[in-house]
Amino acid sequence: MSLTTREWHFARRPAGLPAPETYRLVERELPALRPGQCLVRNLVLSVDPYMRSRMDDVPSYVPPFQLGEALTGGAVGEVIETRSDEVPLGSWLVHQAGWREHAVVDAAAGRVVDKGRYPSSYHLGVLGGPGFAAFAGLFRSAGFQPGDSVFVSGAAGAVGSMVGQFASLAGATRVVGSAGSAEKVRYLVDELGYDAAFNYKDGPVLDQLRSAFPDGFDVFFDNVGSDHLAAAVEVLNESGRVAMCGTISTYNSAEHDAVPVNAFKIVAKRLRLQGFIAFDHEDLREEFGAQVESWLETGRLTYRETASQGIEAVPEALAGMLTGANIGKAIIRLADDPL
Repeated sequence: MSLTTREWHFARRPAGLPAPETYRLVERELPALRPGQCLVRNLVLSVDPYMRSRMDDVPSYVPPFQLGEALTGGAVGEVIETRSDEVPLGSWLVHQAGWREHAVVDAAAGRVVDKGRYPSSYHLGVLGGPGFAAFAGLFRSAGFQPGDSVFVSGAAGAVGSMVGQFASLAGATRVVGSAGSAEKVRYLVDELGYDAAFNYKDGPVLDQLRSAFPDGFDVFFDNVGSDHLAAAVEVLNESGRVAMCGTISTYNSAEHDAVPVNAFKIVAKRLRLQGFIAFDHEDLREEFGAQVESWLETGRLTYRETASQGIEAVPEALAGMLTGANIGKAIIRLADDPL
């Protein structure tokens, strides 16, 4: 099958928030399939914070994007042609060749998921990378135990919105989140069941955190870094644990450690700060899927998305996510889920 499609290419490394000139929308003809490959019509694309860090030419846990090449990201697509026995025609494939309308994907680089049991976008959110990061970070990296009290920064985002609910469902005594607007604070408390939440723009994070936890807390799940991490070190109880998932406050800044952390408190309190990358914990994938699907089926888990429409929406959607415009998972819908 010969097919012409559109995809976003990386045109210029940004300084600060990515601008329209960072990208270029390119039309190209896809190559013929080789054995073991399939052709995918993307239904939905993922928009994630790590995409911004890959735009900087610095070493990280994934290689940086290369100028002039097609950008990539999580996607779910319908297989419209296949030369793989493992990927049936018409199936849904989760893969990393996003930022484009169609993709040629090696079967070994994708994961077939149940078609129609859940909306395709769920496999990029609650059942995908953000949900898995929340699960691995909370239960393994932070070593959460029933009875722990938990603070989540960036709590209204794709990962944070899952962490607080997972903690509550697993027996936390108190769950508090921070967010960047009054609307998000209401969402955390009224819809997600957080015990309390605060707007970090309303005053110093340290003061608001101390007010939320007058007796300290046990686990910090950090998506923000900066002043949130510094404040948490001050308020955490002895032997407190920190799962460091992201530092979105610094992704558009050259000052990656602009807020100092009291290292002496880390020592004196015997705190454990653990950075983690979700894909290092693939052995948890089956447990994660079974548990989260159970919570979804019983209606105990709330999931929300902020959706943009069409391939042209990619640059604006990424900028919006990086500046806090989304509630829950940010996605781009390219086509309706086929029946």
